[in-house]
Amino acid sequence: MTIHKEGYTTIAVVFAALAAIVVAVFAAYGANVFTGAFTLAAFVFWLFIVRFFRMPKRKKLSDAQSIFSPCDGKVVVIEKTFEPEYLQRECLQISVFMSPNNVHANWYPVSGEVVFAKHHQGKYLVAWHPKASTKNERTTVVINTGTANVLVRQIAGYVARRIVCYAKAGDKAEQNTQVGFIKFGSRVDVFLPLDVKVNVQIGDKVTGSQTVLAKW
Repeated sequence: MTIHKEGYTTIAVVFAALAAIVVAVFAAYGANVFTGAFTLAAFVFWLFIVRFFRMPKRKKLSDAQSIFSPCDGKVVVIEKTFEPEYLQRECLQISVFMSPNNVHANWYPVSGEVVFAKHHQGKYLVAWHPKASTKNERTTVVINTGTANVLVRQIAGYVARRIVCYAKAGDKAEQNTQVGFIKFGSRVDVFLPLDVKVNVQIGDKVTGSQTVLAKW
């Protein structure tokens, strides 16, 4: 278990801020039960921040016939829908919601070439809102596998307001390597051709880079 690089600055800033607050509380009230409890609460909160940026070691899986989950979380959408931004056709959408307790790194679900990568400013509706996919701040990445295009969309939520995406057009996407990170809970949509064989159900808990969402 390690700490994700996206967490270094946040962890340090939160620690410094909490330390300054604790010092101020002790200066104002002295050492007593209240200040002791406040210090403990501040430390527990800092540990939560550290835990959020945890990065467990996972076996790197590779299977050209499989489309892996791009993140940890729970499957909340499996439906046929029209994708208007890039694919412009009917697709199978599979969406995975990440709670603050999930690991928040994101992975490429397939290998291929990144043919499109774009960040969109937007709103911060709750991540499970039906319009979050098109109204919220989001990043769209399209991977051409050689036979099909797979679209991955990172979506910011009500709490998550920081999307990190490493993909750029022209990059080589390697299945189950990291494509980005979303801070403090949100969701990732995957848009696939209609003829894939779905391997999960709504409500299933999935593990990023390990769980197969669908097969070609």
